[in-house]
Amino acid sequence: MTKIVLVAACALVDVDGRILLAQRPEGKSMAGLWEFPGGKVETGERPEETLIRELHEELGIEVNEACLAPLTFASHSYEDFHLLMPLFICRRWGGIPQGRENQALKWVRANRLRDYPMPAADEPLIPHLIEAV
Repeated sequence: MTKIVLVAACALVDVDGRILLAQRPEGKSMAGLWEFPGGKVETGERPEETLIRELHEELGIEVNEACLAPLTFASHSYEDFHLLMPLFICRRWGGIPQGRENQALKWVRANRLRDYPMPAADEPLIPHLIEAV
């Protein structure tokens, strides 16, 4: 039986319409690939709560739940698990995003997202972001 992993991700969009990508640090699976910030949903946690926690831990920003809008989701089978990942979009937050876990950050225009190598599950999200931004 395949293990299903629930991960919440967020496309942070700045005032110039650019989307924040974070590079997976060395030592983590898929190191070097670019992804949307977020993380695993813990037991008893809603995806929105996960993002508020993860965005604070990873980037040092404060996000209000009302500013998280569901955009789309990814459903992708990897070799040893199946990923289910709701993607939220957020245009308002407090603070300046900074990589607190030694990850590189980059603000990217939606039509340039394909220039950055991403995990396979993230790639189908790009057309939705191009339309949304």
